[in-house]
Amino acid sequence: MRSPSEIAALKADSFGRISLMQGPEGPFVRRDLAHVPLWLRLPAWWLARREALALRQVAGMADVPQLLDWTGRRLDRSYMEGAAMYQRPPRGDLAYFRRARRLLQQLHRCGIAHNDLAKEANWLVLDDGRPAIIDFQLATRGDPRSRWMRLLARQDLRHLLKHKRMYCAASLTPVEKRVLKRTSWVRDLWFRTGKPVYRFITRRLLKWEDNEGQGPKP
Repeated sequence: MRSPSEIAALKADSFGRISLMQGPEGPFVRRDLAHVPLWLRLPAWWLARREALALRQVAGMADVPQLLDWTGRRLDRSYMEGAAMYQRPPRGDLAYFRRARRLLQQLHRCGIAHNDLAKEANWLVLDDGRPAIIDFQLATRGDPRSRWMRLLARQDLRHLLKHKRMYCAASLTPVEKRVLKRTSWVRDLWFRTGKPVYRFITRRLLKWEDNEGQGPKP
């Protein structure tokens, strides 16, 4: 059987190379850890494994990637034709945000909290205008009825509503505005402790800047 070939490099950083590949059954996305520095291989493997486990849990769900293979070094997932939110902003598109909320609710019912939806790069606008969610490296799996998962689900929702406030502010409901105003101890703890550490590691040690997922700076 013919080996898959790379169509284009989508992203490359200290945690692996992400490429659009062409296989016998069509295009797919591959995260390859082969070139990760030795000192980062364990965290890179842990993040990729976390994504693989989350994708297995949402197998068959629409508008999220489907896991094709996880070897411990390469993670292959299905490809969805579309663009990141910052590349194709859904300005004034209330239907997009309604669908995005239903998609998020479905994800949470499956026992998955994404935990990285503040990044516009993790929201896609598919070719037909539907929303999709990608990049499950930081996803948490658990009982959707537990207090912890409900708290994480609320944080996911707040991030979606922030995007709605950016692109479709006139359609925010009174309830959504109250959700945006109400912060949680998880957010406050992250901003006091986790985020400074994250910035130090990514900007000082790894020498890269993700611009909070908003896309490349001008």
